[in-house]
Amino acid sequence: MLLETPEGLETRPTSDRIKETLFNMIGFDIPDCYFLDLFSGSGQMGIEALSRGAAEAVFVEKDKKALGCINKNLAKAKFEDCSKVFNEDVFSALSRIKCPDGFDIVFMDPPYNKLIEKQVLEFLSNKDYILDNTLIIVEASLETSFDYISDLGYTITKEKVYKTNKHIFLKKAL
Repeated sequence: MLLETPEGLETRPTSDRIKETLFNMIGFDIPDCYFLDLFSGSGQMGIEALSRGAAEAVFVEKDKKALGCINKNLAKAKFEDCSKVFNEDVFSALSRIKCPDGFDIVFMDPPYNKLIEKQVLEFLSNKDYILDNTLIIVEASLETSFDYISDLGYTITKEKVYKTNKHIFLKKAL
């Protein structure tokens, strides 16, 4: 299914090839999972998770144009019943989100090279919906350093480098 994407340069949709590679890597973890999609853009990552059997996806996106795309795409895919959409700043949304069983997977694709992912990881580190086995995936520029990860109580479990960006896989350090 072809999803709508917002016009302009504010969002940067993950390429189909990178999305396919990522979901092939995490495919066994998707069925019945609770998926949190931060900086959702068009919502393609959360919708992909739902299409592969996720129990629920929560989308966080503050851009109004992108929000319109998420809602249209959820309607088109008929996933409104198993999704929640927060149209607000990521920190505000993370303060209000409730997930009693905890999220299984958190995906974030924040604006590159602004260290926003560090702030989000710090914020998430004490949230009760981030469990010891929660997989956090950060999409970042190739230049982004994650040398602070252990200071925030996480460990890098995997790193996948592409031509233009990378995915960092994190879990709480035990």
